[in-house]
Amino acid sequence: MKIKTILVSQPKPQTEKSPYFDLAEKYNLKIDFRPFIQVEGISAKEFRQERINVLDHTAVIFTNRTAIDHFFRICQELRITVPDDMKYFCVSESTAFYLQKYIVYRKRKIFFGEKRFEDLIEIILKHKGETYLVPLSDIHKQSIPELLTKNKIKYSKAILYRTVSSDLSDLAHVNYDVLAFFSPSGIASLLQNFPEFKQNNTLIAAFGPSTSEAVTLNNLRLDILAPMPQAPSMTMALDQFIKKYNKENK
Repeated sequence: MKIKTILVSQPKPQTEKSPYFDLAEKYNLKIDFRPFIQVEGISAKEFRQERINVLDHTAVIFTNRTAIDHFFRICQELRITVPDDMKYFCVSESTAFYLQKYIVYRKRKIFFGEKRFEDLIEIILKHKGETYLVPLSDIHKQSIPELLTKNKIKYSKAILYRTVSSDLSDLAHVNYDVLAFFSPSGIASLLQNFPEFKQNNTLIAAFGPSTSEAVTLNNLRLDILAPMPQAPSMTMALDQFIKKYNKENK
């Protein structure tokens, strides 16, 4: 049987030019999008239990837009007025520009890297005298605090939001030829929603080494891996796999 249906465990692309739509047209596929995980903010009460005072810090490090949203949300809920001289260090330029949603961008001290946290560290090292606040999810890359500690940066790690499994009960009787995952949390959500899940002929695609590891650790079969040198994106990996698979299963 040829591959005809794919479930992508992410939100539907906002643009009509998504490579997923090109892929669907190329192979006459039905591609559905459904986030397997969602983010929820911790409450002001929970944040107080972390015993972190925002105003004890002179700079904030943002690794993504979600962190920005929840930093300003918690400040609003606790009626904290963020000082005008607070410095912001963002992992990328696009993340920095997102700050315009909350502050007058041109009047603030904002620094940004090239996309990787390792690049941002080089900028942070030039401002070693600051005391940094790092808003993070309950599930985050350990390399972030490890790099800060290794470089003797004074910082506080603030857990402001958490990743939880979405309710997928409406998919209980829906079958797809391919399930595409992008994080270990997505795999966890699948098994939490469907503890009796049997893979059988369902193909699993995983993006990134941690997601791939989560697949195999949960005794599932990994069929499609991305990124690879010849397929740096999930859509390219799917394209190459489907082309070969459909040819072999005419």
